Amino acid sequence: MKAVRYAADAGARLGRLEDGRVVDAGPAPDEGFVPTDAAWDAIAAAEGTGVPVKDVRLLHPTHPAKIIAIGLNYRDHAEESELEIPPVPVIFAKYASALIGHEQPVVIPREETRPDYEGEVAAVLGRTVYRASPEEARAAVGGLSCFHDVSGRRAQLETPLRQFTLGKSFDTFAPMGPCVAHADGADLEAIGIRTSVNGETMQDSNTRNLIFSIVELIVYCSAGMTLEAGTIIATGTPGGVGDSRTPPRYLREGDVVEITVDGVGTLRNPIALEA
Repeated sequence: MKAVRYAADAGARLGRLEDGRVVDAGPAPDEGFVPTDAAWDAIAAAEGTGVPVKDVRLLHPTHPAKIIAIGLNYRDHAEESELEIPPVPVIFAKYASALIGHEQPVVIPREETRPDYEGEVAAVLGRTVYRASPEEARAAVGGLSCFHDVSGRRAQLETPLRQFTLGKSFDTFAPMGPCVAHADGADLEAIGIRTSVNGETMQDSNTRNLIFSIVELIVYCSAGMTLEAGTIIATGTPGGVGDSRTPPRYLREGDVVEITVDGVGTLRNPIALEA
């Protein structure tokens, strides 16, 4: 089952994405779609024939209190970055103001000279957890989505301590969608992920290659910090980023980035430069 948030004349609404159509499930709350059991029940109960998904404007599915991003969580990405394999998860934040939806343009600020792509699997929590056990962490995963951790390498790397948050939180630098897929029964350690730019595959991996699994990330992050239902955890990007290529392959005006997560779908966003 897949849930979407979409634009309508009367404001944002929720719907069930099914066979290329969106079946309306009622008005969207301010926090968007939070994949609780009750929210999934409401999505499942939606009735009607729906409208073709191509005829609606999909929004980023949720608007959470926290977006927790993970750095260097695939061995090949750590190696291409010429950094040691981290002994514990590398945590940074992305601000919710950076969120955009499927087909919305990523706009590169005029000052950013090294814009880069990072395709990721996003885990969306359906339960609030604090000091979660592994079993509680797995039960807290209410949904999965595609996430693009767009990265301004100029801003990220121009300070000695690697200024992650600014370079990864510019407006539009957190595309998410096109939907949230129900995580019940999903094997979190065997999810395929691929990133393409203009149809060329740049990243192709699987969550089995994560250094720290999704469950381990929730356990680690919830030790001392409450993770509310709706929290997005962007689980890290595989090797193949543009900054590590020879020559580097940075994002350019007119590029189209597609991120595909097995069981979810494909998130597509064009690239534009700030006027």
